[in-house]
Amino acid sequence: MDKEEWQQAEPGVKRRIFRPGDSIMMMEVHFESGAEGYEHDHSHEQLTYCLRGRFEFRIGGRPHPLEQGETLFIPGGARHGVRALEAGALLDAFTPLRADLLRSSGWTDQTVQDV
Repeated sequence: MDKEEWQQAEPGVKRRIFRPGDSIMMMEVHFESGAEGYEHDHSHEQLTYCLRGRFEFRIGGRPHPLEQGETLFIPGGARHGVRALEAGALLDAFTPLRADLLRSSGWTDQTVQDV
């Protein structure tokens, strides 16, 4: 399978995970206006590209605006969250693989081990 099916992530937020590589993975995330990706942290580095829309990220308690065509780096371990200022879409890349996301999205343990 090349792409995972769309899944509800949070209210007003859906995502699909693209088939991962050996040490990097990507997912596309769509937001309704005003929807939030709740604050969290993980040890993985994250690079986020804004496909469309306007967003406000909070990284370590500080605001970081992001608009179409812009990229944002989130270091591993940094507490972060996002709010959609208008409907939009993001493309997230993580390294190393986020086995937690893969498993919660239906990838089997064997698939996660194989990649």
